[in-house]
Amino acid sequence: MDKLTGNLTNVQLELLRLFSFNANEKDLLEIKMLLGSYFAKKATSEMDKLWDEENWNNDTMQDWLNEHLRIKNEE
Repeated sequence: MDKLTGNLTNVQLELLRLFSFNANEKDLLEIKMLLGSYFAKKATSEMDKLWDEENWNNDTMQDWLNEHLRIKNEE
């Protein structure tokens, strides 16, 4: 790896190659929305998988909402 690209991920490098032009604001916004949508779908898919694997249901979510995870600071 050379010094210039040594700290970049493979995704970052690919995006730099793909978008080596100066996009206008409209295109830039569309690209950001596209990437955001892609990662949101991936996150949703992983959560759906966990939901099924762990047999979670609405009661599970309600239990989590009611959990008190803070530890009282005793001084």
